[in-house]
Amino acid sequence: MRLTASRLRANIYRILDHVAETGIPVEITRGKRRLKIVPADEAVPARIDRLKARPKALVGDPETIVHLDWSREWKP
Repeated sequence: MRLTASRLRANIYRILDHVAETGIPVEITRGKRRLKIVPADEAVPARIDRLKARPKALVGDPETIVHLDWSREWKP
């Protein structure tokens, strides 16, 4: 599929969704240059997968913390 930059700007989200779903690249003409939007080979990892392990963040038994009475500390 070939588009002008103006048509890309008018339909950017629809075009990006199309490329992501089908994997078919889109060629953009801007002046005398040609650009391509192509899907990346790798999927973006989920945010939870990018978290760093922090083994020392919680010291003790998690069950003890769950059952603590925080009612005096909580101020709505």
